[in-house]
Amino acid sequence: MKVLAVASEVFPLVKTGGLADVAGALPLALAGQGFETRTLLPGYSSVTGRLKRKQVLHSYGDLLGGKAAVLKVELAGLDLLVLDAPHLFNRAGGPYGSPTGEDWPDNWRRFAAFGKVASDIAGGAIAGYAPDLVHAHDWQAAMTLAYMRYGGRSSVPGVMTVHNLAFQGQFPASIFPELGLPAEAMALDGVEYYGGVGFLKAGLQAASAITTVSPTYAQEIRTPEFGMGLDGLVNLRSADLHGIVNGIDVAVWDPETDPHLAANYSARTLKARKANKRVVEERFKLDAGNGPILCVVSRLTWQKGVDVLVSAVDAVVGAGARLAILGAGDQALEGALLAAAARHRGKVGVVVAYDEALSHLMQGGSDAILIPSRFEPCGLTQLYGLRYGCVPVVARTGGLADTVIDANEAAVSAGVATGFQFAPASGDAFVHAIRRTLAAYAEPAGWTSMQRQGMKADVSWAKSAARYGALYRSLIAKRQKSV
Repeated sequence: MKVLAVASEVFPLVKTGGLADVAGALPLALAGQGFETRTLLPGYSSVTGRLKRKQVLHSYGDLLGGKAAVLKVELAGLDLLVLDAPHLFNRAGGPYGSPTGEDWPDNWRRFAAFGKVASDIAGGAIAGYAPDLVHAHDWQAAMTLAYMRYGGRSSVPGVMTVHNLAFQGQFPASIFPELGLPAEAMALDGVEYYGGVGFLKAGLQAASAITTVSPTYAQEIRTPEFGMGLDGLVNLRSADLHGIVNGIDVAVWDPETDPHLAANYSARTLKARKANKRVVEERFKLDAGNGPILCVVSRLTWQKGVDVLVSAVDAVVGAGARLAILGAGDQALEGALLAAAARHRGKVGVVVAYDEALSHLMQGGSDAILIPSRFEPCGLTQLYGLRYGCVPVVARTGGLADTVIDANEAAVSAGVATGFQFAPASGDAFVHAIRRTLAAYAEPAGWTSMQRQGMKADVSWAKSAARYGALYRSLIAKRQKSV
């Protein structure tokens, strides 16, 4: 069975967050379920610059303003289709914005073109290739399903995965005439959204099935608090809504073989983590000592609860912990954390950057990872933490609630605890959870037991890929019955 995946990021070619990890790992996991996945990816300059062997499968004389081609590429075990459209994607900066951080003003055009090409491929634009199902990820790929719906290709089932409902791709109504859709598409049950055009909304409306990246988040987005204005539509489509927790690539994230660690280790050789801890101390200019290092690896945003972290820094240091923080995002939050590091020299270290290698080292050398998110569709850093014996301390929301077993008295007695949960996402609750963490750390035998329990957790894609496979098969079977 052939699947066309459509994603704006795919690890290891381009990554700004967890979407890339999922888009890179899920196709490999699905291969064991009997699915052949091809993934369509935009040809950003950072992507096309790495391509050596490539084959042109389809060309456009004019794709929303310029020439374009679909290239066939094989890389890191992935079967990729790269949309080479220089007028849309060959520019400095990130996938979605300029080097100074502003969103590209033509993002609507860039990702409408991306969706249109995906729809064309679903309809047979590439000779000899006819996917049985299309899987679109987040708002950047969502217009794929709208173009399929209004282009006579709705017989091919489409899955819409929401990695974060807060990012929706909302644009003014003035862009509609340039999308190439029929007039009836600009309607409440089409692409219209609060008087404008909503890319994610259009995908949710057109999808055969909707998935989110954890069961709890699937329920949360049905409420006004987490639904971000789309809870009404989500509830209307609730029969087609599925929460499937993400996995991680356990070959890339493996403390026994990870090349980014100073010392590799397993659940049986946890003492070897001390060598990594010393390197973390050096990288973050932390005073050497036997006390715990609590790390943060995150986008520095309100959603991630970084303002809660800022408010708690003094209390955390006062309780005897050291902080190692890696991330970038809101400039005010970056500044507040750098100020905290200056205020607590040797106790708080901050690196404002995105650094994949350093994030691996931090999981391998820190004692716990702090994730105070206000909402978290799934989260991957807590899964990395479990895998690396870096105990997660998480807000009780979304996928964090689904993947970390709180060290309450019953869980500790049963020997199943893997971390600490807290609610609400406030400074007081956060500090209380950290004090619980430090008390547990002070009991070495119990702490080691918790680390090993977390490392036993199955955080791979195996179970989740099986659920995706079952969903795919059910949608394909429905299509075959209706033909």
